[in-house]
Amino acid sequence: MGLPTPDTGHIAKPEYVSVYEPAEDTYLLLDALENDRAELKRQQPTICVEIGSGSGCVTAFLGQLLDTSPTLIISTDINPAAVNATIETVVRNPSQAVFIQCHTRFLQALDSRLYGNIDILVFNPPYVVTPTSEIDSTDEASTWAGGRHGREVLDQLLPQIPQLLSPSGRFYLVVIEQNKPDDIIQALSAHGLSGKRILSRKAGREQLSILRFIFHQS
Repeated sequence: MGLPTPDTGHIAKPEYVSVYEPAEDTYLLLDALENDRAELKRQQPTICVEIGSGSGCVTAFLGQLLDTSPTLIISTDINPAAVNATIETVVRNPSQAVFIQCHTRFLQALDSRLYGNIDILVFNPPYVVTPTSEIDSTDEASTWAGGRHGREVLDQLLPQIPQLLSPSGRFYLVVIEQNKPDDIIQALSAHGLSGKRILSRKAGREQLSILRFIFHQS
């Protein structure tokens, strides 16, 4: 029996109007993580990070997924309303994990000692193809506006991924076809990471996929 989707009913509050609500891309990411549940539990992750937590649905789900492991789950978002929404979500969906929420872009405000120690890294980026001028133009736009190829925000993070992950770390990334997933896989392969599509689903006009990256196995 699958894990329940975390309760995010509070996102309907007026103060959370700028927060990205759980949608098809969120649920696809939850399914991908749950499909890997046995492997993740064997990995016994101690530090997990979600970049761009939005409602906190994925962060709370990770807590439930790894409930028997002593796990620190850090979530970040550049929208302060999303930080507060994530705090409320993890309270409404308790687990044994320890949660920390941070108002920052990517991991900029976090201690550099995290580098090389993140066991699970998750990112559902703003992936919609838009003019560059729309990126971060509003709190709402920061959840979806991705610029050229929907990649301008993501491409700022990609070079950091190999330095962020622990030796056994995993990176889960949400993409659409316009983001050129094969190019992303090739780019990270040059930095020691093997990537593949592990789950795909059609959502309206978008073909959503989850990419998973781990370090090349010797």
